[in-house]
Amino acid sequence: MLSFSTCWNSSRHSDGGAMVDEILSMGFDTIEISHGLKVSLLPGIRKAYQEGRVKVSGVHNFCPSPVELMIDAPDAYEFTSHRPQNRERALVLTLKTIETAAEYGAKYVVLHLGKVPMGKPSHKLTDMVIDGRMNSRQFVRQKLKMIQTREGLSPLYLDRAKEALVKIAEKAEKFQVPVAIESRSHYEQVPSEREMLSLMQEIAGPWVGYWHDFGHVQLKANLSLLDHHQWLSSMTPWLIGCHLHDVIWPERDHRVPFQGSVDFDRLLPLVPPDKPIVWELSYRRKKEDIEMALPVWRAKYPAWS
Repeated sequence: MLSFSTCWNSSRHSDGGAMVDEILSMGFDTIEISHGLKVSLLPGIRKAYQEGRVKVSGVHNFCPSPVELMIDAPDAYEFTSHRPQNRERALVLTLKTIETAAEYGAKYVVLHLGKVPMGKPSHKLTDMVIDGRMNSRQFVRQKLKMIQTREGLSPLYLDRAKEALVKIAEKAEKFQVPVAIESRSHYEQVPSEREMLSLMQEIAGPWVGYWHDFGHVQLKANLSLLDHHQWLSSMTPWLIGCHLHDVIWPERDHRVPFQGSVDFDRLLPLVPPDKPIVWELSYRRKKEDIEMALPVWRAKYPAWS
């Protein structure tokens, strides 16, 4: 299944039907209803779905966007937060998202879990890579310091995420919509790769699994934090689906496929053909670039056409 995320155009529309029509006009027939979507867009989407004009592959938490937020902020409330009220708000919104997903016959809900509060060390590493210092001793020291700090802080924040996931999994089973924990773009975010493996081994099952984001994982690979092919191969047993976008080295992500350096030819054979692939592109990407990439994609990867 090939799907297209509404994160590309939801901010430009006041009517959900018109938003859907713009995506359909490019040649897609399935959407992922993404975070940041205003509740006012849902009636138009609902009408298009009920009329059979569009299919819904899944929903990205939080959806609809919390009414108190004026911008798209999927990480405004985190399960790892020090503030109990923020953790509770994240849980309430997630449970509502699962209900929304069930209404549209969605096959999954994508989740972010939160972060470890340690600043933005990944950004420092990225700046060093851009400056040509990736093989320097300074880069290695900075990376080791980041990993050691992150590992020392990990248990508290992972436990908070696990506590929420127990309740989320119960709701997922009740509404028959699996939840998928997304691979994150920065090392300070939860879960890290070690934590993701731990979560899958401990709580994965029919209602909890893994969501692979090609761009996010490539950002980490570009900082030499992992091997993209090896990581995806190890996570395939728990894979629910994938977000797909390209990356212009080293850190410009959410690009149209074939504009960057992600080796889709090598990576996509690791993805079972029954798993959904969702193009998740920045709102800045041009419609004509998407329309040019789609037939190339279909010729190269007919399993997701």
